[in-house]
Amino acid sequence: MADQLDRLSRRLEAIPKRVREAVQPALKASGDELVNRMRQLAPEDTGALRDPIEATPAGRTTPAYSQPGGSRVVPENSVVVTAGNSDVRYPHLVEYGTATAPAQPFFWPAFRLTRKRIETRIKRAISKAVREGWTR
Repeated sequence: MADQLDRLSRRLEAIPKRVREAVQPALKASGDELVNRMRQLAPEDTGALRDPIEATPAGRTTPAYSQPGGSRVVPENSVVVTAGNSDVRYPHLVEYGTATAPAQPFFWPAFRLTRKRIETRIKRAISKAVREGWTR
């Protein structure tokens, strides 16, 4: 009986690590999908606004002057999608508009359009990792 309990305890402790590892590809795919959608919706211009939209994986630093939040280290089990860099510091002005220029939203509409797919992909990866953890 103690052996089974020890085995169960070890398996329970192992699941979170497996889940963290298993969700990484889903996070990357979701970040890439969101970046592609934002680039599709970004206003056509020289490409200066569209090109610096990028997904930064966990443990890396977002580009300086990126929106939202500027340069920061991305926490574990996350991906941060940013727009802008040191040369393109105006994505928020395009997104929300100014007193002289109308808003041309691309960031939040892309998020709203892909949110459900992202949530489903991540939940599916977590469920699969937990299921596989229990059957091993």
